[in-house]
Amino acid sequence: QVQLVESGGALVQVGGSLRLSCAASGRSVISYAMGWFRQAPGQEREFVAAISRRSGGSTFYADFVKGRFTISRDIASNEQYLQMNNLKPEDTAVYFCAAKIPTYSSDVYVRASDYNYWGQGTQVTVSS
Repeated sequence: QVQLVESGGALVQVGGSLRLSCAASGRSVISYAMGWFRQAPGQEREFVAAISRRSGGSTFYADFVKGRFTISRDIASNEQYLQMNNLKPEDTAVYFCAAKIPTYSSDVYVRASDYNYWGQGTQVTVSS
């Protein structure tokens, strides 16, 4: 079983950048397919980005973050990251890290219901 803790959320101006981190403990991130989701007030949790378990990690992004956000993983530090550039007010949300033991090492998952493990979230606020 893995425990996930997000960090890096902050208040940032439009056009700014942030890097979110998700520290894993209890088991290596290499065991999991992982993802990022976000939830704005009064809205459902939505998919942001995912990375496969496979070394080199296939990635997949929601359309609204393509070209702006990058998901990555560092095995040595046992963390995954979400680099967010050109932030917009609509990116304001609590961002959650998630993990799942995949069926195949190349699999990526985009539904929140697919994931077994979640962090507590980190707040990102983009001000105009």
